[in-house]
Amino acid sequence: MTYSDDFLRDVLKRTRVIAAVGVSMNSTRPSYFVARYLGLKGFRVIPVNPGHAGKQLFGQTIYPDLASIPKEAKVDMVDIFRRSEAVVPIVREALAELPDLQTVWMQIGVENEEAAAMAEAAGKTVIMNRCPKIEYQRLFGELRMGGFNTGIISSKLP
Repeated sequence: MTYSDDFLRDVLKRTRVIAAVGVSMNSTRPSYFVARYLGLKGFRVIPVNPGHAGKQLFGQTIYPDLASIPKEAKVDMVDIFRRSEAVVPIVREALAELPDLQTVWMQIGVENEEAAAMAEAAGKTVIMNRCPKIEYQRLFGELRMGGFNTGIISSKLP
């Protein structure tokens, strides 16, 4: 899976509301700091985790599943922090329950061709085995401060 920088940049620019499926309340887990970072960058991140339903994380109610998120939330991306074999039912639910859905994003190490084909057949953008936090930092120039060569030269602050 190869995604152009322009493609990833466009997805991140159009995204406003992200349902983070499988997000943890444990601050040492990658899902926690990815969701926190995205929230700090202006995205509304809606946590989804049945084990913590009803609690609060980053000022948002944690929902047990995608179907429980109010339609008014207008979720346009689902970011999946679950094992590859668990993705098909999540994508099926997202397609059925999220009318504003544009993107299905599977985290690093998460790939499911069946789920990807299902989402693409419904006209959704699919990204697998990538992290929106890492891509945001890389594409909008933030990683250069950590010593990474992003290949992007800009005098503008993100």
